[in-house]
Amino acid sequence: MRELALETVAADGKALRGSRRGRESAVMLIGAMAQDGTLVAQQRVADKSNEIPALAPLLSALDLRGVVVTADALHTQAQTATVLVEEMGAHFVFTVKRNQPTLWEACRSIPWHEVTAVHKESGRGHGRLETRVTRVVTWGDLAFPHVRQVARVIRHRTVKAPGKRTRETVYLITDLTSQRAAPEAVARYARGHWGVENKIHYVRDVTFGEDAARIRTGHGPQNVSTLRSITINFLRWTGKPIADAQRRLALAPHKAPLDLFGVPTDQQLPS
Repeated sequence: MRELALETVAADGKALRGSRRGRESAVMLIGAMAQDGTLVAQQRVADKSNEIPALAPLLSALDLRGVVVTADALHTQAQTATVLVEEMGAHFVFTVKRNQPTLWEACRSIPWHEVTAVHKESGRGHGRLETRVTRVVTWGDLAFPHVRQVARVIRHRTVKAPGKRTRETVYLITDLTSQRAAPEAVARYARGHWGVENKIHYVRDVTFGEDAARIRTGHGPQNVSTLRSITINFLRWTGKPIADAQRRLALAPHKAPLDLFGVPTDQQLPS
């Protein structure tokens, strides 16, 4: 089995839309992604519950000492931060949005025009140009445990085809000090978390058709989703585009890279 030293873990949830039965909600999964796009943990969220209480049990299966955990605004919870820092020895970079108006306003009211620690980056992809400006300040005056820094990320996005322009402001909080996380590092953590959509969700939905799957009975939805995730991990480790690797293996399964499964070279099937 391939070993992976964790540096960051991005936690995020995903609904299996095709699993919805009648008035019942779709099966919800929560997963943890490593920095290279490997899904290192996944579990089902309990029925009639949500992702928040499922996060700690999910992460408890991992050794997170010294690891930076990123999560969206849903998981920006004081108890979650306390568990990560005090019980797991991890660090956090959490998103703050308007679902927590008091915390949002406290972040918004920081005199950002006086903050000089700034990082700017631009990128192109999927037919759009995006520029992100990240300002970070040491700030302990928040009613949230262990916060050492607050960041403001302003994202300017231009969609090439219609020329539509948008601007979004996101705040981040972290227990990392400025010595551990300069603006460049905070921007990298944020960018890595947003990468869950492209590296995990997009691949499962578009390449593997997860949203179109109609498996609804018992543990079937999460079991098949786990198999998809395992497959994606192995295909990603080949170093080739996942869609291309999937086509190659479908056309010639007898030439599959068995070394990824721990089979010694001298025991592999002949080509």
